[in-house]
Amino acid sequence: MRDFVEHALELLLKHDMAGFAGLWAEDGVLEFPFAAPGYPRRVEGREAIREYLRDYPNLLDIREITAKTVHETTDPAVVVGEFTVAGVVVATQKPYELSYIAVITVEDGEIRHYRDYWSPLAAAEILGGVEELTAAFGG
Repeated sequence: MRDFVEHALELLLKHDMAGFAGLWAEDGVLEFPFAAPGYPRRVEGREAIREYLRDYPNLLDIREITAKTVHETTDPAVVVGEFTVAGVVVATQKPYELSYIAVITVEDGEIRHYRDYWSPLAAAEILGGVEELTAAFGG
């Protein structure tokens, strides 16, 4: 599982969003339990996830993983990843750093469920406000 998470983070650093989305099962789910108003709580299916992530590098230019911890659980299919990414907000060229916690379920080498716990307030702050956050990711 650690290798799987490492590979996923490498794809993000390479801005390979199609490759990152390709890690999901055909019917996999990307979920945002702390989603801000106007932000999707769930994205279902590999193709919908691919479309959702497609423009991410045009918003946030991830340049470094500044912290990373992978916690294995009693369920061999589930891992908890804590990571902090740093980069540049493309529109403003201002540096940013955001922390995430992800609970990832992997079966048969594919992500079945990815629960992404991030702070909408922190994301809104780096993007310039709630309206910008909603416009960027609001589907």
